Amino acid sequence: MEILAILLILLFLLNILFAGVIIFLERKEPSATWGWLLVLFFIPLVGFILYLIFGQNLTRRRLFDWDDIKKIGIEKMIDQQIAALKEDRFDFRDPHAAKNRDLIYMHLINNDAVLTQDNDIDIFVDGQEKFEALLKDIAKAKDHIHLQYYIFRADHIGKQLIQLLTKKAKEGVEVRILYDAMGSRRLSKRSFRHLIAAGGRVEVFFPSRIPLINLRLNYRNHRKLVIIDGKIGYVGGFNVGDEYLGLNPKFGYWRDTHLRITGKAVHAIQTRFILDWNQAAPTRYDIQYSDRYFPESRPAGQIPIQIVTSGPDSEWEAIKNGYIKMISNAEKSIYIQTPYFIPDASLLDALRIAALSGKDIRIMIPNKPDHIFVYWATLSYIGELLKVGAKVYIYENGFIHAKTIIVDEKISSVGTANIDVRSFRLNFEVNAFIYHEETAQNLSEFFKQDLTKCQELTIDRYQLRPLRIRFKESISRLLSPIL
Repeated sequence: MEILAILLILLFLLNILFAGVIIFLERKEPSATWGWLLVLFFIPLVGFILYLIFGQNLTRRRLFDWDDIKKIGIEKMIDQQIAALKEDRFDFRDPHAAKNRDLIYMHLINNDAVLTQDNDIDIFVDGQEKFEALLKDIAKAKDHIHLQYYIFRADHIGKQLIQLLTKKAKEGVEVRILYDAMGSRRLSKRSFRHLIAAGGRVEVFFPSRIPLINLRLNYRNHRKLVIIDGKIGYVGGFNVGDEYLGLNPKFGYWRDTHLRITGKAVHAIQTRFILDWNQAAPTRYDIQYSDRYFPESRPAGQIPIQIVTSGPDSEWEAIKNGYIKMISNAEKSIYIQTPYFIPDASLLDALRIAALSGKDIRIMIPNKPDHIFVYWATLSYIGELLKVGAKVYIYENGFIHAKTIIVDEKISSVGTANIDVRSFRLNFEVNAFIYHEETAQNLSEFFKQDLTKCQELTIDRYQLRPLRIRFKESISRLLSPIL
């Protein structure tokens, strides 16, 4: 009994110590602080373990540094664009970009997100079509292929992709693959042995220091990027795996949104890949500046795009702030597709104000969870918006994983960031902000087609949910700051 008493006292003192760390040293958001304090004190031993896995803070240092970035003219271009916007002499080629100059300026000054205006976009909402196009582009590659995915599976589509990349490497094309250690935790580098033997390079983002055990559940690289010959870029929600082709019986059809971009915006995607690669790879495999990665080419189109990134090493939550600015600027409508909806107070208030101001707010979420606590927390926050007149739709044709926001059917954002704390603060994300009416209308048309495969969740239906669901929502919402 004396030993047990001593252990309990030690556990209590340890909780006090970690409470002090959370409050005074890590300086978390108040909601996250209270969440962790509740976990530590109500489930002491388990809470301590969970904190070690989920709660450790990442020092806000610049993880990504590439001295040669000056050589591609980005710093000079940023300064020129900022000055032109301040002096009201920026040469906008699209009226919707001009109308959103304050949003463009915010991304420029806080995220170094250069506005490029010579782009073209292909939109994919089906995995079969996306991978068919990707494989064709890879097969035509002449110089280099850079791939970065959060999840990369060595299943049918994964093996098909690896085989093609191995073939290209044997042809002399430079091939690099970067995947996240947690998202692809079941993947072994052995799956790439033929590619590596052919001269390809494969690196892992934030690998575990302990074999088979990775305690770094936060600060994952959730980006999905492909760059081919510096001329074609892919960004969006699809990872690499058979489930993204609709072949997983648990999820059924997989509805996502992905972009194929040509034009100068590809240079921004390339820069992001190089920064991530150089962080993950040994110094001897760093990518040095070369014109081959940033080739000059004719304008591909007339679509203005900013490639915006965010992560726990950033001072500002750039993608979330972009969402809020878009919502605040809305005049008529806001369409959102997201698999998870756990907004912080600022984003929730922006949506509430927009709804109370008479804007047509429509939010589409899945009918099934892939993360159970996140799902119940989503329903809790959805209820808040139903009360102020927003419309909510439950996608019934499989699983919707798209991360899309469309405002007034004139501007839009597509990328990897979900509407949750994890995407805004804890993961490394990337979104394309697009200032082009035709693209927004195309995305809006896909949204409206999806509505035919949804059930509307009305306020009356929501209020009739059983007590057990309300209980799950309450618990999940309490934990939402740390999910």
